Amino acid sequence: MTRLALLGSPVDAALSPVLHRAAYAAMGLPWTYHAIACQPQDLPRFLGTLDGSWRGFSLTMPLKRTVVPLLDEASETVTRIGAANTIVVTPNGRLIGENTDLYGMMQALLEADVTTATTVTVLGAGATACTALAAARELGCDQALVIARDTARAHVRLGNTAERIGIMVNIEPWAAAGHHLAADLVVSALPPHAADALASLWTRGTGTLMDVVYRPWPSRFAHAAQEAGRCAVGGLPMLVHQAARQVVLQTGHSPAPVTEMLLASQREIH
Repeated sequence: MTRLALLGSPVDAALSPVLHRAAYAAMGLPWTYHAIACQPQDLPRFLGTLDGSWRGFSLTMPLKRTVVPLLDEASETVTRIGAANTIVVTPNGRLIGENTDLYGMMQALLEADVTTATTVTVLGAGATACTALAAARELGCDQALVIARDTARAHVRLGNTAERIGIMVNIEPWAAAGHHLAADLVVSALPPHAADALASLWTRGTGTLMDVVYRPWPSRFAHAAQEAGRCAVGGLPMLVHQAARQVVLQTGHSPAPVTEMLLASQREIH
């Protein structure tokens, strides 16, 4: 039996099992994929007890940073961003880390015809915010603004990452959010409902909001952005594309069945 799993906490409502199982079914692979609750302090012990049946893992909060020093090898993207959401387990048991969140975010933005951004505002300072900064750099932005509840902590968490990515970052407190929503691209890298309180701060204009949540969709924040004239991109396309990239890395087969994965996720949500 070949096994894969999602690790993190909480994972009860995660769509990753739906996406990966749909991919394996479409590819004719009799593989299993489950969600396993795992806290950072438990990760070293868990990864140290793997047997030969394991092929890989997806990682969600709060493990994307915790896992990096536990990897045998990390991709250039993982090194730059400082976070991994994917592990490929090799036949000899080596743990290879990758970050497919950046790929997923870029694919979702490109599908929405976002190919460049001069000004970028990121809400949040976690691992997904680091991915957003990397995406901003790929879109040609060399200076981004981050809105954080704890600015001191954000400086610590983002400083080295921004330097590795090659982007300058200015960090502002939560109270300043309303002054920075007119950017070409706003990325909400916050959990569901966390940005709802900012919904009333949108003013008329153009540009794009990427809100990484996918349930509920549209979020209150995204709906307000649409009402104010913005294009709103949800988290589901990003989730599907990052999972599709995981499937390619972990199975060795390309392309992944993206259509089947998207349809399965839509059925699960609705």
